Amino acid sequence: MHLEMKRHCEKCMAALPGDREAYICSFECTFCSSCAANLQKVCPNCGGDLVPRPRRSLSPEDSDTTERPVVTPPRTSAGLIWGISFGVWTFVSLAATASIYAMYHLSTGSFRLGTVAGMEFGQILTYAPLTPFVYALAIRYPFQRGNWVRRAWLYLAAGIVFTFCHTLLAAATPYDTWDPVTREWSSAFWNRHTHSFRDPRPALKRSFLLNVVDDITSEFVPIVFVAHAVAYYRRLRERELRTSQLEGQLAKARLQTLKSQLQPHFLFNTLHSISALMLTDVVAADRMMTSLSDLLRMSLESNGTQVTSLGREMEFLNVYLDIEKARFEDRLRVVFDIAPECLDAQVPHLILQPLVENAVRHGVSRRSAPGEIRVIAKRAGDDLQLWVRDNGPGLMEARHEKPRRGLGLSLTRERLQALYGEGQSCEIRNGAEGGAEVCLLMPFRPVTQVSTSEAFMHGEWARATEKKAKT
Repeated sequence: MHLEMKRHCEKCMAALPGDREAYICSFECTFCSSCAANLQKVCPNCGGDLVPRPRRSLSPEDSDTTERPVVTPPRTSAGLIWGISFGVWTFVSLAATASIYAMYHLSTGSFRLGTVAGMEFGQILTYAPLTPFVYALAIRYPFQRGNWVRRAWLYLAAGIVFTFCHTLLAAATPYDTWDPVTREWSSAFWNRHTHSFRDPRPALKRSFLLNVVDDITSEFVPIVFVAHAVAYYRRLRERELRTSQLEGQLAKARLQTLKSQLQPHFLFNTLHSISALMLTDVVAADRMMTSLSDLLRMSLESNGTQVTSLGREMEFLNVYLDIEKARFEDRLRVVFDIAPECLDAQVPHLILQPLVENAVRHGVSRRSAPGEIRVIAKRAGDDLQLWVRDNGPGLMEARHEKPRRGLGLSLTRERLQALYGEGQSCEIRNGAEGGAEVCLLMPFRPVTQVSTSEAFMHGEWARATEKKAKT
């Protein structure tokens, strides 16, 4: 099965159009040529070999420059690594100074605090300038499946170099070598009594052989371990971010699919209503065609919109109801009970139209007397409640008939689940005074910015509703 070509390097997040050189592993982890070279053509996620990805010509989708930016976890800066290195080793030096001075003071009392501090800082703090280089080496060349043997040899050589560099740095301090003649500490390079350089090779050789095991096992290996732990955490965070991005894209695609199914659903039903009037009432059919054109225009204007304000949704619903009123004439009465603070609440686009359509088809159309539909919106704490009620025959369960589950209601439930998860509900039941009602519950989220034109539409809709109620 062909998978979609990835468009970003999984290490540096650089854009990778289809015609750019890239490398992939067997699990289609994708890297740019620079990162692949740095990784030595080995995938850091699965340990597999990275091979060149086939190129292809740019499609309009690939060349889209409006693609959403990819969120990546922050990288650790070099300055922060150096600061942490010196901070940690300074703390260790102070702790070692305190403990060694306390031990010498209780036993012999022959060493002063300054001498002990010089000894410990000369041996321990000299690890600080070497730590960032070991950290960078471990980050760039991590242990992976299939490379642990050659990585072990690499780290062994790096550990020896680390010990040698530390020996040189410590030898330059005035507390590296014990002079039995003067019975004091001195530098391996400089004789402060004669003010001349000395041959450091015997002292360096002795210090290297004495410290090579301790430096590798006690300092070098823990630094490598910390670097691998940080790299593992970083990869885990990157995978979580990629997973959340893919989930968001999948949810958006699913919502758009559900909406694309819903739009033809009500359009086809509206065309069916118009065709039913063509041979009986041409004037009414003409009015319905005009309303349908307005409905199509509004639908196309909000084609990519998943959420809108309740006021905008009510305007869309009013246009649809004009079509149904032209069909049913005096047999259809619609009552709106919308709390003013709910007009600016966010609701899924096309959330009310399929519910009202069901009320018309299964409620009003089955009555010989005039029917009524009520649309109610209220705020209950942090939730928005919407009701669509009719005074039709109600649900079919009481008559031992199989209840109808229309496409509109099932799509409404799926869209609410996709948008709000467990923070929503959609219930259909018989009304207390007869008929059926659908109750929707969703989080109350006000629209952050309402344009002047939309505010004007809210006011026009409110005045039109008030006028209709009076008449």
